[in-house]
Amino acid sequence: MVNIVEKLYNQGNISDEELRQLIETDDAQAAELLRRYADEVRQKYYGRKVFLRGLIEISSYCRNDCLYCGIRRSNTCAERYRLSREEILSCCENGYGLGFRTFVMQGGEDMYFTDDFMCGVISEIKEKYPDCAVTLSLGERSFESYKRMKEAGADRYLLRHEAADEKLYSRLHPSELSFSTRRECLFNLKKLGYQVGAGFMVGAPYQTTESLIADFRFLQELSPQMIGIGPFIPHHSTPFKDEKGGTLDLTLRLLGILRLMFPKVLLPATTALGTIAPDGREQGLKTGCNVVMPNLSPVKVRKKYDLYDNKICTGEEAAECRMCLQRRIESAGYEVAAERGDAADFNI
Repeated sequence: MVNIVEKLYNQGNISDEELRQLIETDDAQAAELLRRYADEVRQKYYGRKVFLRGLIEISSYCRNDCLYCGIRRSNTCAERYRLSREEILSCCENGYGLGFRTFVMQGGEDMYFTDDFMCGVISEIKEKYPDCAVTLSLGERSFESYKRMKEAGADRYLLRHEAADEKLYSRLHPSELSFSTRRECLFNLKKLGYQVGAGFMVGAPYQTTESLIADFRFLQELSPQMIGIGPFIPHHSTPFKDEKGGTLDLTLRLLGILRLMFPKVLLPATTALGTIAPDGREQGLKTGCNVVMPNLSPVKVRKKYDLYDNKICTGEEAAECRMCLQRRIESAGYEVAAERGDAADFNI
């Protein structure tokens, strides 16, 4: 197994069969070598810098009914909220003072947030904070919508592809959603000049090694600037409430593979990783990750943005959350970078 890790490190790619073996292995020596190489490669392009993204969860309303998600449309127990323009701008003001130079507006697919609303907010943020990047994570929208928001000043867009295996995609989502539409959205975003983020859940129900290989091959085709993966964590008010969650070991192994396959990509150590293990994010940083996303949302709404059970950092003020993460980052041997943190291969 070590020879497969060596080949991936030296060539940046391996065959489907070798990838299958690496995904499924429990070889501790190979896992440690993968971690060491992943860290070496991230340091080659990014040094010890870890980029902070200020996360602003703008809405817990969603028109979709994805089977794994706590804010799915049919969850009548979900607490719904929307942030006002003033609240969003207040989060940015607070975040800027704390050293954030990227703001991520994330929410369910809530059509209350029209293009006019979003373009107004984006323009105002860019006018007030010209040295900052604006990232959006608002789901599937039309080409024209993405275009308008890009012209208003949006820099990046995060849209997890969730599953490149169409059969698996259909088992995780309602019939009105399709991988072909998700794929089209991602390529539209690239066409418009966004820095694009894709990704998938690790250990989702019905996920197989073959579906994970399909994810890697799709990512190679898309060539995104950011890849977000994290363990599947069940939510008590979804059809998957009794399913097993994704594991730390597999998530870390896949992060290591991603770093070697995509040396210049931005790779977050996710909140979900920190939810399944107390030092999950630190382990992610040591396995090639170079982004963390502290929460800038008002504390009063954090528990309502309830995608999965036991989500961490829902009770902390923004300053508390940021300082906690800084200590964790430094304890893992890395340093917080108060800068936009663009992908190494992206020309602004």
